[in-house]
Amino acid sequence: MAELLPLSTFGILLTLLAYVAGLWLYRRSNYSAFLQPVITGVTLIMLVLWLADIPYETYFESASVIHTLLSTATVALAIPLYQHLQKIRENWRPLLVTLLFSGIIAAATAVLFAWLLGADEKLLLSLAPKSITTPFAIAVSEIIGGYPALSAAFVIFTGMVAAVGANPIFRLLKITHPIAQGTSLGMIGHGIGTARAFEISPQCGAFSALSMGLMGVYTSLYLPWLLHLLR
Repeated sequence: MAELLPLSTFGILLTLLAYVAGLWLYRRSNYSAFLQPVITGVTLIMLVLWLADIPYETYFESASVIHTLLSTATVALAIPLYQHLQKIRENWRPLLVTLLFSGIIAAATAVLFAWLLGADEKLLLSLAPKSITTPFAIAVSEIIGGYPALSAAFVIFTGMVAAVGANPIFRLLKITHPIAQGTSLGMIGHGIGTARAFEISPQCGAFSALSMGLMGVYTSLYLPWLLHLLR
Protein backbone atom coordinates (compact mmCIF):
# COMPACT_ATOMS: atom_id res chain seq x y z
CA MET A 1 0.00 0.00 0.00
CA ALA A 2 2.84 2.40 0.86
CA GLU A 3 4.32 1.79 -2.59
CA LEU A 4 1.04 2.58 -4.35
CA LEU A 5 0.10 5.68 -2.37
CA PRO A 6 2.61 8.09 -3.99
CA LEU A 7 1.11 7.19 -7.39
CA SER A 8 -2.46 7.71 -6.24
CA THR A 9 -4.57 10.68 -5.25
CA PHE A 10 -4.62 9.61 -1.61
CA GLY A 11 -2.84 12.70 -0.31
CA ILE A 12 -5.01 15.09 -2.29
CA LEU A 13 -8.25 13.43 -1.23
CA LEU A 14 -7.19 13.22 2.41
CA THR A 15 -6.20 16.90 2.45
CA LEU A 16 -9.43 18.07 0.83
CA LEU A 17 -11.63 15.89 3.01
CA ALA A 18 -9.83 17.01 6.17
CA TYR A 19 -10.27 20.66 5.19
CA VAL A 20 -13.97 20.21 4.36
CA ALA A 21 -14.51 18.45 7.68
CA GLY A 22 -12.58 21.17 9.50
CA LEU A 23 -14.58 23.90 7.74
CA TRP A 24 -17.86 22.22 8.64
CA LEU A 25 -16.80 21.94 12.27
CA TYR A 26 -15.64 25.57 12.25
CA ARG A 27 -19.03 26.78 11.04
CA ARG A 28 -20.91 24.53 13.45
CA SER A 29 -18.90 25.98 16.34
CA ASN A 30 -19.97 29.50 15.33
CA TYR A 31 -16.45 30.24 14.05
CA SER A 32 -14.57 29.45 17.23
CA ALA A 33 -10.91 30.46 16.90
CA PHE A 34 -9.92 27.18 18.57
CA LEU A 35 -11.47 25.24 15.69
CA GLN A 36 -9.83 26.95 12.73
CA PRO A 37 -9.98 24.64 9.68
CA VAL A 38 -6.19 24.61 9.51
CA ILE A 39 -5.96 23.40 13.10
CA THR A 40 -8.63 20.71 12.84
CA GLY A 41 -7.55 19.74 9.32
CA VAL A 42 -3.96 19.16 10.36
CA THR A 43 -5.13 17.20 13.40
CA LEU A 44 -7.35 14.95 11.28
CA ILE A 45 -4.57 14.27 8.77
CA MET A 46 -2.13 13.43 11.56
CA LEU A 47 -4.70 11.07 13.10
CA VAL A 48 -5.30 9.26 9.80
CA LEU A 49 -1.59 8.90 9.08
CA TRP A 50 -0.97 7.58 12.58
CA LEU A 51 -3.86 5.10 12.55
CA ALA A 52 -3.02 3.83 9.05
CA ASP A 53 0.73 3.79 9.80
CA ILE A 54 1.47 5.87 6.70
CA PRO A 55 4.82 7.70 6.58
CA TYR A 56 4.56 11.46 6.27
CA GLU A 57 6.89 11.36 3.27
CA THR A 58 4.42 9.11 1.46
CA TYR A 59 1.52 11.44 2.18
CA PHE A 60 3.49 14.54 1.20
CA GLU A 61 4.56 13.02 -2.12
CA SER A 62 1.00 12.08 -3.03
CA ALA A 63 -0.23 15.58 -2.09
CA SER A 64 2.60 17.46 -3.81
CA VAL A 65 0.17 19.05 -6.29
CA ILE A 66 -1.56 20.94 -3.48
CA HIS A 67 1.82 22.05 -2.16
CA THR A 68 2.67 23.47 -5.59
CA LEU A 69 -0.69 25.20 -5.98
CA LEU A 70 -0.36 26.74 -2.51
CA SER A 71 2.65 28.75 -3.64
CA THR A 72 0.94 30.05 -6.77
CA ALA A 73 -2.33 30.80 -4.94
CA THR A 74 -0.49 33.37 -2.84
CA VAL A 75 -0.56 35.63 -5.88
CA ALA A 76 -4.31 36.08 -5.31
CA LEU A 77 -3.48 38.17 -2.24
CA ALA A 78 -2.57 40.96 -4.65
CA ILE A 79 -6.30 41.59 -5.23
CA PRO A 80 -7.15 42.95 -1.74
CA LEU A 81 -3.86 44.87 -1.77
CA TYR A 82 -4.91 46.63 -4.95
CA GLN A 83 -8.37 47.31 -3.56
CA HIS A 84 -6.89 49.06 -0.51
CA LEU A 85 -3.91 50.66 -2.22
CA GLN A 86 -4.86 54.17 -1.13
CA LYS A 87 -4.94 53.19 2.55
CA ILE A 88 -1.59 51.46 2.17
CA ARG A 89 -0.06 54.61 0.69
CA GLU A 90 -1.43 56.69 3.55
CA ASN A 91 0.00 54.38 6.22
CA TRP A 92 3.33 53.24 4.78
CA ARG A 93 5.43 55.11 7.40
CA PRO A 94 3.96 53.49 10.55
CA LEU A 95 3.87 50.20 8.67
CA LEU A 96 7.58 50.44 7.89
CA VAL A 97 8.53 51.37 11.46
CA THR A 98 6.45 48.50 12.84
CA LEU A 99 8.09 46.10 10.41
CA LEU A 100 11.63 47.15 11.35
CA PHE A 101 11.04 46.56 15.05
CA SER A 102 8.69 43.57 14.99
CA GLY A 103 10.94 41.59 12.66
CA ILE A 104 13.76 41.74 15.17
CA ILE A 105 11.63 41.37 18.31
CA ALA A 106 9.70 38.34 16.98
CA ALA A 107 12.90 36.40 16.33
CA ALA A 108 14.87 37.66 19.33
CA THR A 109 12.24 36.92 21.99
CA ALA A 110 11.63 33.37 20.75
CA VAL A 111 15.36 32.60 20.61
CA LEU A 112 16.01 34.22 23.99
CA PHE A 113 13.36 32.22 25.84
CA ALA A 114 14.46 28.99 24.18
CA TRP A 115 18.10 29.74 25.09
CA LEU A 116 17.14 30.39 28.71
CA LEU A 117 15.39 27.01 28.75
CA GLY A 118 18.56 25.29 27.55
CA ALA A 119 17.83 24.73 23.83
CA ASP A 120 20.80 23.80 21.65
CA GLU A 121 22.08 25.90 18.76
CA LYS A 122 20.27 23.95 16.03
CA LEU A 123 16.94 24.37 17.81
CA LEU A 124 17.55 28.09 18.29
CA LEU A 125 18.34 28.54 14.60
CA SER A 126 15.22 26.59 13.67
CA LEU A 127 13.11 28.77 15.95
CA ALA A 128 14.41 32.14 14.70
CA PRO A 129 12.28 32.32 11.51
CA LYS A 130 9.06 31.16 13.22
CA SER A 131 7.15 34.40 12.49
CA ILE A 132 7.43 34.33 8.70
CA THR A 133 5.38 32.29 6.28
CA THR A 134 6.45 28.71 5.62
CA PRO A 135 8.27 29.03 2.23
CA PHE A 136 10.40 31.88 3.60
CA ALA A 137 11.00 30.10 6.91
CA ILE A 138 12.19 26.89 5.24
CA ALA A 139 14.60 28.79 2.98
CA VAL A 140 15.96 30.91 5.85
CA SER A 141 16.34 27.87 8.09
CA GLU A 142 18.40 26.10 5.43
CA ILE A 143 20.66 29.14 5.01
CA ILE A 144 21.35 29.73 8.71
CA GLY A 145 21.81 26.06 9.57
CA GLY A 146 18.56 25.11 11.29
CA TYR A 147 16.17 22.22 10.69
CA PRO A 148 13.78 23.32 7.89
CA ALA A 149 11.08 20.81 8.85
CA LEU A 150 11.20 21.93 12.47
CA SER A 151 11.05 25.59 11.39
CA ALA A 152 7.92 24.81 9.36
CA ALA A 153 6.35 23.20 12.43
CA PHE A 154 7.17 26.28 14.52
CA VAL A 155 5.60 28.48 11.82
CA ILE A 156 2.36 26.51 11.85
CA PHE A 157 2.20 26.49 15.65
CA THR A 158 2.87 30.25 15.80
CA GLY A 159 0.12 30.90 13.26
CA MET A 160 -2.34 28.81 15.24
CA VAL A 161 -1.53 30.64 18.47
CA ALA A 162 -1.91 34.01 16.71
CA ALA A 163 -5.26 33.04 15.21
CA VAL A 164 -6.61 31.74 18.51
CA GLY A 165 -5.27 34.55 20.68
CA ALA A 166 -5.85 37.52 18.35
CA ASN A 167 -9.38 38.50 19.32
CA PRO A 168 -8.92 38.11 23.10
CA ILE A 169 -5.73 40.20 22.94
CA PHE A 170 -7.40 42.83 20.76
CA ARG A 171 -10.24 43.09 23.28
CA LEU A 172 -7.87 43.18 26.26
CA LEU A 173 -5.71 45.93 24.76
CA LYS A 174 -8.70 47.67 23.11
CA ILE A 175 -7.18 47.44 19.63
CA THR A 176 -10.06 48.11 17.24
CA HIS A 177 -8.42 49.68 14.19
CA PRO A 178 -8.44 47.19 11.28
CA ILE A 179 -5.02 48.34 10.06
CA ALA A 180 -3.42 47.68 13.45
CA GLN A 181 -5.18 44.33 13.74
CA GLY A 182 -4.23 43.24 10.23
CA THR A 183 -0.62 44.35 10.54
CA SER A 184 -0.10 42.43 13.77
CA LEU A 185 -1.77 39.28 12.46
CA GLY A 186 0.25 39.33 9.23
CA MET A 187 3.61 40.00 10.84
CA ILE A 188 3.22 37.45 13.61
CA GLY A 189 0.62 34.96 12.40
CA HIS A 190 1.58 34.89 8.68
CA GLY A 191 -0.77 32.75 6.51
CA ILE A 192 -3.01 31.41 9.28
CA GLY A 193 -3.18 34.84 10.88
CA THR A 194 -4.05 36.38 7.51
CA ALA A 195 -6.91 33.94 7.07
CA ARG A 196 -8.20 35.06 10.46
CA ALA A 197 -7.73 38.72 9.49
CA PHE A 198 -9.96 38.36 6.43
CA GLU A 199 -12.70 37.09 8.73
CA ILE A 200 -12.46 40.33 10.71
CA SER A 201 -12.72 42.66 7.69
CA PRO A 202 -11.42 43.02 4.09
CA GLN A 203 -9.20 45.94 5.12
CA CYS A 204 -7.77 43.97 8.01
CA GLY A 205 -7.06 41.09 5.64
CA ALA A 206 -5.39 43.35 3.06
CA PHE A 207 -2.95 44.80 5.60
CA SER A 208 -2.32 41.35 7.01
CA ALA A 209 -1.42 40.01 3.57
CA LEU A 210 0.90 42.96 2.93
CA SER A 211 2.54 42.64 6.34
CA MET A 212 3.04 38.91 5.89
CA GLY A 213 4.91 39.44 2.63
CA LEU A 214 7.02 42.31 3.95
CA MET A 215 7.88 40.39 7.12
CA GLY A 216 9.02 37.41 5.07
CA VAL A 217 11.26 39.49 2.80
CA TYR A 218 12.67 41.57 5.66
CA THR A 219 13.49 38.59 7.89
CA SER A 220 14.97 36.65 4.97
CA LEU A 221 17.35 39.53 4.31
CA TYR A 222 18.43 40.59 7.79
CA LEU A 223 18.50 37.31 9.74
CA PRO A 224 21.20 35.45 7.74
CA TRP A 225 23.26 38.64 7.58
CA LEU A 226 22.97 39.26 11.33
CA LEU A 227 23.89 35.69 12.24
CA HIS A 228 26.86 35.86 9.90
CA LEU A 229 28.12 38.94 11.75
CA LEU A 230 27.65 37.30 15.16
CA ARG A 231 29.53 34.13 14.27
